[in-house]
Amino acid sequence: MKRIVLTGGGTAGHVIPNIALIPYLKENGFDISYIGTKDGIEHNLISEYKDIEYYSIKSGKLRRYLDVKNLSDPFRVLYAIGQSANIIRTLKPEILFSKVGFVSVPVVIGAWLNSVPIIIHESDLTPGLANRIATKFAKKVCTTFPDTVSLFKDEKAIHTGTPIRKELLEGSKALGFNICNFNNKKPVILIMGGSLGAVSINRAIRSILNRLTAKFQVIHICGRGNVDNGFRNYPGYVQFEYVGEELAHLMAICDIVISRAGANAIYEFLALKKPSLLIPLPLSASRGDQLDNAKSFEKQGFSKVLFQEDMTDETLYSSILELYENRHVFIDNMKDHNMESSIDIILKLIEKHKK
Repeated sequence: MKRIVLTGGGTAGHVIPNIALIPYLKENGFDISYIGTKDGIEHNLISEYKDIEYYSIKSGKLRRYLDVKNLSDPFRVLYAIGQSANIIRTLKPEILFSKVGFVSVPVVIGAWLNSVPIIIHESDLTPGLANRIATKFAKKVCTTFPDTVSLFKDEKAIHTGTPIRKELLEGSKALGFNICNFNNKKPVILIMGGSLGAVSINRAIRSILNRLTAKFQVIHICGRGNVDNGFRNYPGYVQFEYVGEELAHLMAICDIVISRAGANAIYEFLALKKPSLLIPLPLSASRGDQLDNAKSFEKQGFSKVLFQEDMTDETLYSSILELYENRHVFIDNMKDHNMESSIDIILKLIEKHKK
């Protein structure tokens, strides 16, 4: 049996494309192992797959800003490289497929030290620090955005798009309405702020909830610990800390989405033809990758963008209404976008470059 090691973590967006590949890798005869951190979200998500061996490493974080941990974390990264190299030497995989996240760098270097071919996937329009380091060791770099290819040298990069979970495309409206106790008499808005939630978006939505529920039914995925008990049993409004397999059914019933601008999430909206209002993380809280992602989708006519610094009760409410009223324009633009099967392209690359 062929063996592949997957890695990537830190946020759900750094793991979900790997999850999308898993059933297809199995169909193609691969034995799958995963390397990540013990306490990261990747461990929680991958532990649901009982037939995938999970190996934990202890790694430091790569930062672009001053922090006292910058003194100790390089040594933790070196330790993690050693751990990764030992694990990979034992597993003897034919290939490594890496998503982004600080955990991926020592695993990539550990694979390179064992002469294991490496394929990397870059989700965002512009590569982050981890992938800029990791690509030096890779055979190929898969990109979500076509414009990203030109940022790499030596023809390493290839536009593949991002793997979309098959089950997300198979949501049931009947189950979605049942989960929320909603009906089809009012349109539905789905609000999601990423795997950790978005406090600023949560607060803004709840401040205009009375106006929203007069016109819409509202599904709010607000993040761990962010459910507001004061809004329990609020008519036309349902809160979730986190959803797993239910997400496909919730997406099936929503008319529009309000979201951060993580690359994997917005490409899922594109695949499902869901108009979105994107509120990207500001520069004060990120390296600006979500701003680039959001601007790209706005330019292509797939999404409307509201910057967090411009978000007030009035601008948020008016942006939601404008998106909904013009939803068919956004849907038509998304229908015109040709989404080739990224999974097929990536699987062919894996087969071509494995040992």
